[in-house]
Amino acid sequence: MIPAEVLDHSLPWAESDYLALGETAQRIELLDGGLLIGPSPSVRHQVIVGGLVAALEPGCAAANRTLLPVINLRLNATRILNPDLVVTAELDLTADCVPADAVLLVGEVSAPPTATIDRVLKPHLYAAAGIGWYLLVEQESLTVKLHQLHGAHYVERSTARAGEVLVLTEPVKATIRPEELLP
Repeated sequence: MIPAEVLDHSLPWAESDYLALGETAQRIELLDGGLLIGPSPSVRHQVIVGGLVAALEPGCAAANRTLLPVINLRLNATRILNPDLVVTAELDLTADCVPADAVLLVGEVSAPPTATIDRVLKPHLYAAAGIGWYLLVEQESLTVKLHQLHGAHYVERSTARAGEVLVLTEPVKATIRPEELLP
């Protein structure tokens, strides 16, 4: 159910209006004065995110990086997205949002209802914000794709499907085996 504050609010939405919503059952993101409202994540989605966290956490700890699942990521004054995870170089524990310039890697788990957003819109927005790495997991096929920022766009650096291994050497060291993302 969409909160009444959302339905009763006129456009445009400002960052302060967005942040005043607090936590909601849906994923609500701020995009250029409007809201992008998505469904709550499925159990399968959340288990995959947990598997990614488990795979990335040792490398983050070794590199003195912070791994955060589902956080407000400020791309600019009119764009706050909620990626499935981020790896940060620094962290302000008092902030409402993590700024894009502190993020080394952003990750999304794509499902059919969000596929176009996760494959097209979000990579474009993350690249425009200068985030160096984009990790995408295709939920249905358990395909993991690692993209690196090259100029203004991401370039696919590696892909792994079930039975294969995706090895990250940057921005943290990690090994992801897609079949291990689900129990």
